[in-house]
Amino acid sequence: MLQAVRILAMVVLLLLGGLWAAAWLGRGEGESIGNSFARLAATLLGGDAAAPSAGGVQLPQGMVLGGPFRLTDHTGRTVTEADFAGRFLLVYFGFTYCPDVCPTELGIVAAAMDELGEQAARVTPVLITIDPERDTPAALADYVSRFHPAMVGLTGSPEQIAAAARAYRVFYAKVQRPDMTEYTMDHSSFIYLVGPDGRVRALFRPQTAPEAIAEAVRGQLRGA
Repeated sequence: MLQAVRILAMVVLLLLGGLWAAAWLGRGEGESIGNSFARLAATLLGGDAAAPSAGGVQLPQGMVLGGPFRLTDHTGRTVTEADFAGRFLLVYFGFTYCPDVCPTELGIVAAAMDELGEQAARVTPVLITIDPERDTPAALADYVSRFHPAMVGLTGSPEQIAAAARAYRVFYAKVQRPDMTEYTMDHSSFIYLVGPDGRVRALFRPQTAPEAIAEAVRGQLRGA
């Protein structure tokens, strides 16, 4: 039995290696190796790969992210997706007590807004907290003001935050270890470019260059 498992594992590794090699040799001009691999894998599985998101991560075919929400902004006002109708959003899910990743990514969002120049007037940067227990509107107001004057902070009840996170397929979980005086939050860390229809047009991995995000936003603005 063990011998059969080893043989199967070797076959899988060889197939994956061959697919990666084919993806490298067959990728189109400007196409990343990851996007080429996904396209070939989808073809082998009988499906079509989704078009790559400019400057971001390719969404699997048929995957829809984003949608309606009802939250509270950093001024204490109840807002829904309708309050941002007609605008593009750069959305990040994080929390104000985050020691490193969140400030880094929000700094990238702010730099991308600066890179956009006058076009930034059509874009709203948004932080949606995944720690509503501590992130009150007042806490968010102080926090987002440190990054960009146009940035909006959103909080809500735990149920409202959970619903928004599900819509964007965001992972988050409270972490409390014996050696910690305060809990922290584990969470996924993508920046989402949301169109005027409330749906995600592109998402960006952690530490994506602000210039790449700005270029992706410009592409979406040209097509709007």
